[in-house]
Amino acid sequence: MTDILMPALSPTMEEGVLAKWHVKVGDTVSAGDVIAEIETDKATMEVEAVDEGEVLEILVPEGAEGVKVNTPIARLSGDDVAPAPKKADAPAETPKAEAPKAEEAPKAAAAPAPAAPKSDDGGRIFASP
Repeated sequence: MTDILMPALSPTMEEGVLAKWHVKVGDTVSAGDVIAEIETDKATMEVEAVDEGEVLEILVPEGAEGVKVNTPIARLSGDDVAPAPKKADAPAETPKAEAPKAEEAPKAAAAPAPAAPKSDDGGRIFASP
């Protein structure tokens, strides 16, 4: 089972209005399907599913105001058996994948910045990014 959480549509968003559901209980959704519309004080945005499964429950009714960010708004079914082995394998692979990145970052940070190019007469070189 997967909870769909109220998204933060901006860094300062704390709550919003669940304006409209595009799915109902029993519908099957795939990642990327539009499932709802959320209104903030500035805009109305579509919310897409990040997982796939069947809509088991709609926890927040259409038109609900003051829904806090990260509050569960709906529940999807999931493959309860398959993710368990993947999760067990993931921690063993994650440190291997992260270790080179951690080693590369200090090397990149330690590399000196290239010297600014100078013109032959010592004047300023005009360049744009």
